[in-house]
Amino acid sequence: MDIPRSYKLSLNGHTLELGNHTAIMGIVNVTPDSFSDGGNFFSHNKAVEHGEKMADEGADIIDIGGESTRPFSEAISVEEESQRVVPVIEKLAKRINIPISIDTTKADVAIKAIEAGAAMINDISALRFDENMAAVAKKYDAPLILMHMLGTPGTMQHSPEYDDLISEIRIFLEKAIQTAEKKGVPRSKVIIDPGIGFGKTVNHNYQLIDNLDALNSLDVPILIGPSRKAFIRNTLKNENETDVKPDSPLVETGTQAAIAASILKGAHIVRVHDVANTKITVKIIDAVRNSANIP
Repeated sequence: MDIPRSYKLSLNGHTLELGNHTAIMGIVNVTPDSFSDGGNFFSHNKAVEHGEKMADEGADIIDIGGESTRPFSEAISVEEESQRVVPVIEKLAKRINIPISIDTTKADVAIKAIEAGAAMINDISALRFDENMAAVAKKYDAPLILMHMLGTPGTMQHSPEYDDLISEIRIFLEKAIQTAEKKGVPRSKVIIDPGIGFGKTVNHNYQLIDNLDALNSLDVPILIGPSRKAFIRNTLKNENETDVKPDSPLVETGTQAAIAASILKGAHIVRVHDVANTKITVKIIDAVRNSANIP
């Protein structure tokens, strides 16, 4: 078993060492309609408290988003998204000592978030929805996450098809990295995300995890976010069930299995809803991966 390549990320005074240690990104959705926890943290105070809790549980990064990207969701305005996330970032940045990421596809929201205290940009559109996003990352020297998605959140699950799943995702991400570099974002600031659940069938998602190491050739850190996704719920539901609740213990167990498999296949960062459970999984799987290097 090979240990993933090592990378060092600088984030506005913070440094993340990736490779021997798998970083945990905790999710805070300041939305009324996210698939996994919609409405639970829509209040600014509840969102801040949840971010603090995740930091205490061992998160390495907190990812804050104000627009749902669940399948068939619709976009909201810059103003509405900013009103949701900026007050949370302002408060949370003063209370935790780990970097904050802004989950947005809008350059104007990213600017406001960074000026409020965020240090990383998580762009699920991989620079396709807002041509100014790379310029923001360059200006603020912010690490930039580029994710693969087939279409948009509103269309991505309309019978997604690929001729060669892994090759097409790799080519998409390679082009996204090249676009970022051409616009002044150094490769050392780029992280890629293959987009579990974004324009993929259940089987596509399992193939993606099983072949995650095929993305090593891009020579940037790999982030993956299987937490509570529909492919896990669809696998675990009984024949007479239409769905399993995303926050059920059953789905959390399935999530941890997917996280373990992803780390063993080369993930550097895992994006999750349950930091405490993930911390245990990461500790054990990292120990397995690193065991060959310990006398």
